Formats: sequence, C-alpha cells, structure tokens
Amino acid sequence: MTPAKPGRRAFVKWGLASAGVPLVADALGGLAVAKAEPPDAPPDKAGDSGERGGATVSLGSGIQMYYKEDWLGAPWLTGEPALLLHGNLETHEIWFGWVPRMAQQFRLLRPDLPGFGRSTAPRDFEWSLGNFAKLMASFLDALGVASAHIIGAKTGGAIAMQFAATYPQRTRTLVVASGPFSSVAPGNENNSQQVRLGSLASKEEMAYFDKLRDEASPGTRAGVGKMMSNFNLENLLPRISAPTLVITSDRSKLQSVETVLRYQPKIPHSRLLVLTSDAYHVAVANANECVTNVLAFIRETRDQA
Repeated sequence: MTPAKPGRRAFVKWGLASAGVPLVADALGGLAVAKAEPPDAPPDKAGDSGERGGATVSLGSGIQMYYKEDWLGAPWLTGEPALLLHGNLETHEIWFGWVPRMAQQFRLLRPDLPGFGRSTAPRDFEWSLGNFAKLMASFLDALGVASAHIIGAKTGGAIAMQFAATYPQRTRTLVVASGPFSSVAPGNENNSQQVRLGSLASKEEMAYFDKLRDEASPGTRAGVGKMMSNFNLENLLPRISAPTLVITSDRSKLQSVETVLRYQPKIPHSRLLVLTSDAYHVAVANANECVTNVLAFIRETRDQA
C-alpha cells in the first residue's frame, strides 16, 4: 500500500522510499571526518599559469584548457583520477573545500571550463552539453587518463551526466551535486548569491562569487545561458551505466527535491543524497558533508565490484 504524503520533510522521505532510493545521508551520517593539511603545491607543469600548481593544455580549435592537479597521498603512489567540473560563472577554485580530503585518496583534475577563468573559448565555440563532454574527453586524452570518477556541480553536473552517457567506459563513478536535468529559466544566473549559497554564507563569500560572475565575458554568459535554457537530459539518463550519486538539498529555492525525484530514478544505478540545507550550491555550502558521502559512496562501489 502506498503511504500517504504528509508534510514537506516527510514528503521527501516518502518520495525517496517510493522511488526505491536509500536515504544516503542517514546511512552515512555517522562516518568519522578525517582532517589533513595540504602540503606545498607542486611547481607549474606547463605554460605561465600565474598560479602555483596550474598548467595549460591545448585542445585545438583555439581552446586552451587551464587546470589544477592535486594529489596529497604518498608520493610513491598515484591515486585514481577524479575529474571535477565547476558550474556556470565560476572556476576550478570552487572545489577548495574538497581538495584537502579528496586529494589524499584521488588524483584530482580541476579544469576551468572553456570560456571561464584562465581557459579560452574561440568566438565560434559550440555552446552545447555534447561539445563540453567531448572536450572533457579530449582533456583526459591530453593527460593520458583512460577513465575517471566524474564529479560535477550545477552546470558542471549537467555536463558530467552528458559525459557519463556518452562515454560510459571512461566513467568509473558519477557524482552530480545540484546539477539541473532540464532547461533553466533565462536570467537564473542573476539570482542573488544568498539563494545559491544559502543563509549561512558570509558577505565575503557572496562578494567573491559576485566577482567570479562579473569576470565572465559577455560571450561566455550568453553562450552558456542559451545552452542551459534549451536542453533536457531525460531521454539520456537511462544510458548512464556508472554507479551514480545525485546530491541535492531539502530547502533549495532553485531545485526542489520533488523535481530531482522526477529524473534521478531514471539513472539505472543511482541513489539520492538529500542534505539538510537551504543552499543550492551544495558543493560549496556543504562541501565537507559532500566529501564524506562521496568518499563512502566510491568506497562502497569498489567493495561491490
């Protein structure tokens, strides 16, 4: 018998149970949180990056991809690669809260997407999820990486899903942190940072993200805006074969749990993690909680292999 739907918080749990999705936040909430201080970054690998540890690779057609690579594990070991894709109007720097713990176990690759930060995009750049996925495959090729754990936040989450569906053999696991599954309303990028980052965000944090937004070129903003206002991943989701963790929050003003539940169960080997937060950008606002659950998720996936 299908249970009745009570209030909003109970509705979230009802929806997850009805979809056959475990409440990962409850199951993993008791895990210990490890802490580590990152050592000095390695020297630049290529190009004049202007930032320690950064490098640039050429992907052809006028595209120069800037990225940071982080490995904080034992120097005689090499961690499994994890590709971290940021969202619209930001750069690789948004993963700062993930690096200290994630990089102890994984080789983190954090690019600036074409048109953002230090990465370039030509005037005739094709602004589409398919093209972004293709470029991420070329980026991995340039680094000699056959497959990786694919992690995306916001628009980066949509690109990550496109990549996982297009390149299943190159996707070890997939993590989507507040990634949209279908078109975003035009002008969404103009929402306040308080809406994106939640009520706990400081003035300094919101000012920093305003600065990132303002630094994006008009061409990039127009191209991504057009791309994100006209797409739907619903028919593509069943093609994602990698174990998948979808992360959202219970009180986001930009993406409701009910909306996520319309799409997430269509990914065959997926589960949903609902964080207690009013932030949309959980990869930043709830970074520590995200990392705890992502590490546990990947570890569990390995154990089941």
